[in-house]
Amino acid sequence: MRRWAGRLLSALALALAFLLLLVLLLRWVNPPYSMYMLSNASGPLGSSLYRFWQPIDALPPHILLAVIAAEDQQFPLHRGFDWRSIRQAVDAHRRGERLRGASTITQQTAKNVFLWHGRSLFRKSLEAGFTVAIETLWPKHRILEVYLNIAEWGPGIFGIEAASRSHFGIPARQLSREQAALLAAVLPNPLGYSPTRPSETVRGRARWIEQQMAQLGEGWLDPLELPARKEPGWSAQPASR
Repeated sequence: MRRWAGRLLSALALALAFLLLLVLLLRWVNPPYSMYMLSNASGPLGSSLYRFWQPIDALPPHILLAVIAAEDQQFPLHRGFDWRSIRQAVDAHRRGERLRGASTITQQTAKNVFLWHGRSLFRKSLEAGFTVAIETLWPKHRILEVYLNIAEWGPGIFGIEAASRSHFGIPARQLSREQAALLAAVLPNPLGYSPTRPSETVRGRARWIEQQMAQLGEGWLDPLELPARKEPGWSAQPASR
């Protein structure tokens, strides 16, 4: 039994080391696919996906601010978990309200890149572990860059560049503040909401996002230590279509 226990511990240690190495590698290497893309692709892999990789230094600041305002306003400050939002969600659930999500951008990145969607305790435990690893090994601007490039904005549409081209017919660097807010507004339900044919719910959420953007201000991005901006003439190249 001791021998088998030792082998099991060795295997677990090797698996943990491999996963940590993979997380570290993705600090510099753009993931070609996420687990969410793989689990939702229909037909030959790649034919159902419409995506472009867009470096964060080629995006105007108001796009970053719109997504942060919509999804995780404490993102520049927390270390992967927004405990205040978690407590509020739990308290609301105890009062009989519908359980709402309190996932941070880092948690969503961990889930989409490495895991499958679900609500089991085991999956949530893995998500927490990957969240800690990502926050430890990646700078904040890299976390946001990966999130922006793997988030879903419609059936088979992944990433901010593909979303901008598909919905508005322009590259992401040309998005206005209003268009950025509309795209951010559909993130909770990209298959049910449309930024180009917005419902009153989406319009109202987009207006709220623009108000939050104005209150936060672009200085809210300073803790991300963003890299220097690329020249305006730079354009994204397709990663897959």
